[in-house]
Amino acid sequence: MEADLHLDVPLYVAGPLVLLCLLLAAYLSAAETAITGASRQRMHRLAQQGNKRAVIVNDLLDRKDETVSAVLLGNNVVNIFSASLTTAVLTEIFGVAGVVYATLAIGVLVVIFAEVMPKTWALLRADRVALSLAPSIVVTLAILGPMARGVAWISRYFLGLMRVRTDRAHDAVEQNELLRGAIEMHGEGQAGAEAPAEKAMLRSVLDLGDQTVGDVMTHRGNVALIDADLPTDEIVTQVLAAPYTRIPVYRGQPDNIVGVVHAKDLFRAVKAAGGPAGVRIDDVLTQPWFIPESTVLFDQLEAFRARHEHFAIVVDEYGALRGIVTLEDIIEEIVGDIEDEHDAIKRGVVRRDDGSLICQGDVAIRDLNREFGWGLPQDVAITIAGLVLHEARRIPEVGQIYAFYGFRFEILKREGTRIAELRIIPPDAIQAG
Repeated sequence: MEADLHLDVPLYVAGPLVLLCLLLAAYLSAAETAITGASRQRMHRLAQQGNKRAVIVNDLLDRKDETVSAVLLGNNVVNIFSASLTTAVLTEIFGVAGVVYATLAIGVLVVIFAEVMPKTWALLRADRVALSLAPSIVVTLAILGPMARGVAWISRYFLGLMRVRTDRAHDAVEQNELLRGAIEMHGEGQAGAEAPAEKAMLRSVLDLGDQTVGDVMTHRGNVALIDADLPTDEIVTQVLAAPYTRIPVYRGQPDNIVGVVHAKDLFRAVKAAGGPAGVRIDDVLTQPWFIPESTVLFDQLEAFRARHEHFAIVVDEYGALRGIVTLEDIIEEIVGDIEDEHDAIKRGVVRRDDGSLICQGDVAIRDLNREFGWGLPQDVAITIAGLVLHEARRIPEVGQIYAFYGFRFEILKREGTRIAELRIIPPDAIQAG
């Protein structure tokens, strides 16, 4: 006896069922793409602003593996069901040839209407689609979640046998690189949206955790210091001549900093006393704040905010004076040089017509790199003179020329053993010459 096992499904029933399956598959495909492509940062911000759907999306992103597993499971089920149903109907009509017809028909319909179209739409508007579909995805997850968790557990088990890591955590370095990549991509692909200044600032903020106050401080050779044992009228004269508001005061030797004089405090005391003669400098000094040169810039910025101070004395491991650092120094690392009416007009760099630069030896390497887009190393020296000394391994003579890192450095002036002035010829000027 032979059994007839073929499935007899009327066309008017099969057609709507296949159409329903395609619609469900399209929805699930869009949901999968939207959840995987949604911006967690934007959803977090929207949630803070009170967007309830963004809260739902954040919850789904926290359970992304479970959500995607449920959506993929449902998508495969409806696609297989639609293919089986179409095959049964067309086989009933066309016989064995119906299998080929069903494969072609359902393949084209699924690829175009249930995969490419919804995924393209969701990919182009991932955040918007994720917010729109979030409530329905929660319902889908509630229905298919238990089965999806089982499938996910099985998948992780076999991946574990192949020694493939399945944790989602990113280490600190990877998170930092992700953020830097997002900064570099900012504005790309948008006409007129390129913002190099904004990118430079964002990069500088990230670099605050990698730099120390020793990288940005004003070196002791360029720090204005006042001897506490000088007559008060001489101290007033020096404060008036200095382009700074706060000046360290020493007694005996420069390493012995006993306080910091603020110009306003000094002038108020002079006015109250009727002249410099009635003022003792010790009465107007504030306590110096000493910090090690190894202090990380981000930590120092936080310390400035916590102490409500803008000025600190930088010392080395032996307590010797290394320089000073101010809040403005750290801010300039982020936004670039800030000049006011009291800043020196001469910045220490003069560009010549031939492309070379006449540079003072105490100009910071970081300032040159930032200003001209160079890549000179900043980890071996702070100033350009220090970099030349590091590479030359000796005290150079006036007129000597060195070549390293693609640049040429000509010593123009020396003050004792210090390189006071040099000529820098960058790579593009060398090639042009």
